[in-house]
Amino acid sequence: MRTLPAIFRSVAAASLACLLTAPVALADAGENTALNLPDTSQAGKVSHASSGGSIVRTIAGLAIVLGVIYGITWVLKQVKASKEPTASGGGLEQVASLPLGANRSLHLVRAGDELVLIGAAEHGVTPIRRFSEAEAIEMGLIEGPQAATLATIGGDAAPARPKGFIQALRSKTVIK
Repeated sequence: MRTLPAIFRSVAAASLACLLTAPVALADAGENTALNLPDTSQAGKVSHASSGGSIVRTIAGLAIVLGVIYGITWVLKQVKASKEPTASGGGLEQVASLPLGANRSLHLVRAGDELVLIGAAEHGVTPIRRFSEAEAIEMGLIEGPQAATLATIGGDAAPARPKGFIQALRSKTVIK
């Protein structure tokens, strides 16, 4: 809500603008204003300048404008990067996330040797369930250490074959 002094300032500014533009509006003489037209005898003597210089000026101006746009973009990216929060400490790690709908999602977060299932919505964050690492491996929430080492080393264990057409399609298209 505006305060009384703010209203007085805006009324004063509008009045001052009207007073400053009034002499310009009243200075016009209407139909009695003299026109300054060039002599018809001098119209043929006007020399035409070369357009080569204007093209160079146009290209130079365009290069300057593009450079300014690039510079502003770079500065804004640097400012945004400096304002982003950085994670400190290694105690927390997001393992998985599942969007459920608009402003709702589930997150599986590793906190030390525990895994916590967290629900996030527009009203807040709620812990749903805690898992030990052994429970999470048993339930299939995370990969066990043996499966991860065999996959990275290229061990003898063959990858499990997907069951059904949809599972085979998902195994070929989902990025892991």
